[in-house]
Amino acid sequence: MSTNEFRRPISVDSAPRGSRCEWCGNPAEQQLTAIGGVSHNEGGLFCRPCGEQFSLAIIANAARNVAAIDPNMQSH
Repeated sequence: MSTNEFRRPISVDSAPRGSRCEWCGNPAEQQLTAIGGVSHNEGGLFCRPCGEQFSLAIIANAARNVAAIDPNMQSH
């Protein structure tokens, strides 16, 4: 079975009105939370560009951890 972002899902909710992105300070649009794995419950409030970067970072971290557990596993 190939490894992909669905093995480490990210919960996406609307950010509360008036919230600011935790990374850049712009108005937040999303509240993202990693579900499962080593990043479980990591998350925060993000604007859309920073939210995309957060999601990519969580996915990359999950892929690294899977490779560390099973170095013979190949991505397809």
